[in-house]
Amino acid sequence: MNFVFFSPHFPANGADFCDRLKKAGATVLGIGDAPYEALNGKLKTALSEYYRVADMEDYEPVFRAMGHFIHKWGRIDRFESLNEHWLELEANIRTDFNIFGTKLDFVKNLKRKSRMRAFFRKSGVETIPQRKCSDRAGAMTFIRRVGYPVVVKPDSGSGASNTFKISNTRELDQFFKDKPEDVSFVMEQFIEGLVVTFDGLVNRDGKVVLAASHRYDQSVMEVVNRDRHMSYTCFPEISPAVEEAGRKILRAFDVRERFFHIELFETKDNRIIALEVNMRPPGAWMTDAINYTFDIDVYAAWAEMVVRDAAGGPYKGKYFTAYASRKRHLDYLHSHADVLAAHGDKIVHHQAIEEVFSRAMGNYAYQMRSKDAQALREAVGYIHAEKA
Repeated sequence: MNFVFFSPHFPANGADFCDRLKKAGATVLGIGDAPYEALNGKLKTALSEYYRVADMEDYEPVFRAMGHFIHKWGRIDRFESLNEHWLELEANIRTDFNIFGTKLDFVKNLKRKSRMRAFFRKSGVETIPQRKCSDRAGAMTFIRRVGYPVVVKPDSGSGASNTFKISNTRELDQFFKDKPEDVSFVMEQFIEGLVVTFDGLVNRDGKVVLAASHRYDQSVMEVVNRDRHMSYTCFPEISPAVEEAGRKILRAFDVRERFFHIELFETKDNRIIALEVNMRPPGAWMTDAINYTFDIDVYAAWAEMVVRDAAGGPYKGKYFTAYASRKRHLDYLHSHADVLAAHGDKIVHHQAIEEVFSRAMGNYAYQMRSKDAQALREAVGYIHAEKA
């Protein structure tokens, strides 16, 4: 298999994906904008060739890179970045070179929240009332139907950027005054609940070969807008209601040979409501959380699925894994040294977060695992405790 990995250097776990692809038997070719000398050693070893482009947003040089690879290496079997930002470029390349995977005719269904709703309805999973938010009159029509508060968010995008809760007419007017003209927004009824995910791998036959679930402790929208820390937990067992909804949504979208990251709302009265789909690995260290929870290598499981059509597993959860971040501007009660001394027996990883992800993920984060869920809750509370 000839596999072109787009942007293998960013995010950093691209090196792990490329490394496992090579170990599974693929010839891995990279396209990126970083100098070859700047690539880490693991990535250099995994890549059979690296083609540098000056601007990854410019389609023509990427198209030429593909032509070069085909001339030198033969037919290209896969083109992936595993990154939400490049979904459309990937689909364009796959369409132009007839490569397996999502093509241009379907990619907008995976990018636009307004298009996802048709598939949620097809799945039978409850969905959030929503409408396109292009003008104030239309917004008021919607608000008269569902009432305040509402949430506005970009139709295309992830990570809760430019996502706002609107609770009254003054805030609505301010939104229309400030909103960027070049961004299309949707408006949704505000749902009181926490985001729970259904994540994993679906093979080329549409069969789920690995499934996991995370629950956030805070609203990601509030974390981003208030510049706060956040935490989540990966569970050794998936709630039956979450798994049922997630599998119904996967069947409706009928995607093949991909990571999936499905976000759902879990309300206080135990309703499960479809929020959005992301056909990529989950972010915020969740791939590693899956590894720690199941004691596996999810990077290798994905590569084996892609290269050899291997199912792997069965995968059984063994631990709870928690993520807890910190923000530089907050005054914490316990120092980093205190955290390591108090909870070092549970901490499996900790490091600074890349600045581009820090608004949602924090400036520094700790990943911890234990078979004792309460011990993890106490550790998260200790990390997040602020001075009075």
